Amino acid sequence: MALLSVLAGSASSARGYEEGPVGDAGTLAGVVRFAGTPPKPARLSVAKHPDVCGEPKESESLVLGADRGVKDAVVRIEGVARGKKNTGERVLDNSRCVFVPHVLAAMAGSRVRVRSSDPVVHQTRGVSGQETVFNLALPGRGQEVDITRRLAKPGVVRVTCEVHPHMSAWLVVHDSPYIATTDERGLFRIDGIPPGAYTVTLWHEGFPRRRAGADGRARYEEPRTATQAVTIDRGAMTTVEFELR
Repeated sequence: MALLSVLAGSASSARGYEEGPVGDAGTLAGVVRFAGTPPKPARLSVAKHPDVCGEPKESESLVLGADRGVKDAVVRIEGVARGKKNTGERVLDNSRCVFVPHVLAAMAGSRVRVRSSDPVVHQTRGVSGQETVFNLALPGRGQEVDITRRLAKPGVVRVTCEVHPHMSAWLVVHDSPYIATTDERGLFRIDGIPPGAYTVTLWHEGFPRRRAGADGRARYEEPRTATQAVTIDRGAMTTVEFELR
């Protein structure tokens, strides 16, 4: 079990990853649980378009399920230079003035699109550190923009809407396809791992402060991460457990 601490994100590049067959691949599975007394969720006011956006909303930064499983934590395996093919595409949707999913994890170079399913304007902005990664005008339902080329390197991107301050999401980009988000029970599973010794990193966006800022946006503590050393055996499943407090 690993306790969470503040840690910098990955600085490696996806350019060195090679796709190839993985014989007798292993699996990593596990759970992220919350320990202690969870903070009260921040209440976010809805300033515009209440007919579409609805009532004030609770921050999604800490969602707990059965047995205090933590939803939307990100687990990634570090240092995999060659392995399974990166498959599928991801969509970040603006739906009823909420980003769906709240946390999206992908390999650098994966096809990622930002979509609006709402009949109102959204201005979806992604920032990594001090850098604006994208700033997209989505004037109405059905609008969609491909941001694949803008997510060419690993990192963490915070996503907001310039029109609706309560909206917030995260894109976590890794240097290989060995990355997953936890489900509503705090569970995750990563398949097709070449046998070997690895470091597993957990990332969580951090807890919201009790009150939003003057602009209506949620204010957060620093993201939290932890690491564990694991050994993936041929054709076997390895399990890990992380604890967030």
